[in-house]
Amino acid sequence: MDSGSPRHLKTWLFAAFVVLSNSLGNFFIARGMRALPELNSPWSLLQAIFTPFVAVGIVLLISWLLSRMMLLSWADLSYMLPVTSLGYVLSALLGKFFLNEQISLARWGGTFLIVGGTIL
Repeated sequence: MDSGSPRHLKTWLFAAFVVLSNSLGNFFIARGMRALPELNSPWSLLQAIFTPFVAVGIVLLISWLLSRMMLLSWADLSYMLPVTSLGYVLSALLGKFFLNEQISLARWGGTFLIVGGTIL
């Protein structure tokens, strides 16, 4: 496939969208769930779904799933998995800088092992 072809550009754009929608979807759900009181019933879970941050996260994760399915319809799995594994790094960075999560050296190591393993 020619690196300047429209299909190549479409693949890169969809891959970027897959990574961003997955990472941001997880971020918004985590952000929204932390603002809620302890969930202790199925009703409280249903209420949580309709809070703004959680709802945005759900929409982003639905978009992630659909765009990933589309990407898999034309891109090789051996290409897509290493590229989209960068979402793990982005998720960790979002958690560290915007949710004030403490990420130990061992967790960073695990994150990069996942990325490295998919590349291999």
